[in-house]
Amino acid sequence: MLLTISTTHQPATELGYLLHKHPDLCQSFTLPFGQAHVFYPEADTQRCTAALLVEVNPVKLAHRRGSSTEQYLSDRPYVASSFLSVAIAQVFSTALAGHSQRKLKLAQTPIPLVARLSVVPCRGGEELLQQLFEPLGYSVSTTGHLLDENFPEWGQSHYYTVELHHTLTLAELLSHIYVLIPLLDDDKFYWLNDEEIEKLLRHGESWLNTHPAQEQIIRGYLKRRTQY
Repeated sequence: MLLTISTTHQPATELGYLLHKHPDLCQSFTLPFGQAHVFYPEADTQRCTAALLVEVNPVKLAHRRGSSTEQYLSDRPYVASSFLSVAIAQVFSTALAGHSQRKLKLAQTPIPLVARLSVVPCRGGEELLQQLFEPLGYSVSTTGHLLDENFPEWGQSHYYTVELHHTLTLAELLSHIYVLIPLLDDDKFYWLNDEEIEKLLRHGESWLNTHPAQEQIIRGYLKRRTQY
């Protein structure tokens, strides 16, 4: 699964200070279910993009879920889900908290940001994506994907490429993705126990109380909590 975050705030390479990840480096981090990699496809004063690539180990996933062969056949390694939230919390923990040793003022300043999620499972379709993100001020752009490009008559899948455009702090952007992305998936959360789910909800305290879909969001978490 791939998340990119771009900004045209100038100098744009200051995004590296906010994320605590140097634009000239490619860094890897070990996760309970695989690895995460952070790198910058572009980094200059005009525009900077940071990428978080999460690789889910299907063997570890299968062991977590059971030993049957069908457990190996899963879209979990490829779609944005609770795995992405775990990666954000571990890899971008300082940025998620809104801290920055060298650029604290910038960390607290709204800047133009674009988050792009390469593949998001959402059976609720574009309408659900809009219901969740537009009340937070985002311009939401979605691109649907066919079930199989070789067989277009099969129709559309429930997978989307999603772009979120907004001017806000990086911490706010990360908290919105961190809390809302797991809700888009019909499947249960993975590597999230009750304590960690409570942490997810705490990150939404500053905006969840006024969100029009508050009940739907909380209900989604409670539903998945019983499935853990």
